[in-house]
Amino acid sequence: MSELPKKSTAFFEWYNEVLERAQVTDKRYPVKGLNVWPPFGLSIRSNFDRTLRSAVEAIGYQEVSFPTLIPETELKKESEHIKGFEAEVYWVTKGGATPLDINLCLRPTSETAMYPMFALWVRSHKDLPLRIFQICNVFRYETKSTRPLIRIREIHFYEGHTVHPTEESATRQVQEDLGSFAEIARAFALPYLINKRPDWDKFPGAHYSLALDIPFGDGRTLQVGTVHHYRDNFARPYGIQYETEQGGSAFGHQTTYGISERLIGGVIGVHGDDKGLVLPPALAPTQVVVIPVIGKGSKEAVEGAAKEIAASLSASGFRTKVDLSEDRPGAKYYAWESRGVPLRVELGPREVEEKAATLADRFGRKRKVARSDLVEEVRKDLDAFHAALSEKATTRFREQIGVASTLAELKGARSVHLIGWCGKEECGHQIEAGVEGGLLGTVEASSPEGILPGEAPPCIVCEGTPSRWSAAGRPL
Repeated sequence: MSELPKKSTAFFEWYNEVLERAQVTDKRYPVKGLNVWPPFGLSIRSNFDRTLRSAVEAIGYQEVSFPTLIPETELKKESEHIKGFEAEVYWVTKGGATPLDINLCLRPTSETAMYPMFALWVRSHKDLPLRIFQICNVFRYETKSTRPLIRIREIHFYEGHTVHPTEESATRQVQEDLGSFAEIARAFALPYLINKRPDWDKFPGAHYSLALDIPFGDGRTLQVGTVHHYRDNFARPYGIQYETEQGGSAFGHQTTYGISERLIGGVIGVHGDDKGLVLPPALAPTQVVVIPVIGKGSKEAVEGAAKEIAASLSASGFRTKVDLSEDRPGAKYYAWESRGVPLRVELGPREVEEKAATLADRFGRKRKVARSDLVEEVRKDLDAFHAALSEKATTRFREQIGVASTLAELKGARSVHLIGWCGKEECGHQIEAGVEGGLLGTVEASSPEGILPGEAPPCIVCEGTPSRWSAAGRPL
């Protein structure tokens, strides 16, 4: 098999080839922008969903399932929302050969599907807060060039929706959502920025939008999650009202929290190398692969020991496979490395004789351990690998965050730049023109901390103060 394109010089060629070779997705489906998930990729996605469920259920969300079709009448109730999605909506206008009385759309997101039901579910202050989520597919007619996992037309999507009695309670929910995303990002060893989008780029109908952004590829940025505060902007048109403790009536205040398969693409793009995928243990379909290295006359003993080791590791909770194929050891190593397996156990005649095993992580670090200690040593090495992966990603993240003091420095920028911005829209649009991309917004926080270099300078355009640190880049 030919070598992969170099990640450092041909990022998107590398990215597409990695996905294809590892069989993460298959883009050959006869509708553009709709990808098939083969078994390996679907296993990654299942681990992704499991991580998300754990993080959001820990802060009180409960899972639901809503229909895919939304009546046009419900979509139109929130005029700003439909205006934001009108160019991206797929419409269903017939049932068989019969025109429908009311056109239906495939959900682009679920506010207008859920909120008529919320108006029935929320009757009293005792029903609040309401926190529900679903993991589903949403559909958006993407008009730009599609990219697997990154820019597609059928999107695997987590969306959390809440209703609260007050704006303050909804604001606290926003912070809890950000805390849950921090847990998810830690599991995936992924550093990120939290940027408050400018008003002209916030989610349609939102009071404000917080985006979770990462540097991605050659001078690009990727939005891998969002948290929106709606106030009562949706509650009013959809009649989401409740009886207060005092016997009056009030509209609910709402938030949403969204993460799509883009985050999987982000993890692959950040961690992968010139050998292929590098997966954090939380995402890896196979966390440990056991590879027997057969010597003359040792096949039965070595393969028997390999099966015993694999069974022991599986029983201890590790996703483990044993490779009993006829390929040479080097070919096996390459195949499993290209699929991002964090750790392999090498077992030859000498290890069998010594009652030992050799551990090698995805970065090539090796050590020999006693078989009696193998379960605990595998656990240690997976933890060490995750820590090293996080450190490596953080170092690269810091390298990709620059500081610009003039618009000229933004021209053709190959990194995310921190800048001073006064908050005025006219200055914001000049920044976007300067960077030939987008003003990502004001930087609210980052993980890791310490990205912002002290107090913000004057606005990069008008030199006005007060100014806040903001981020500019070229979003995908």
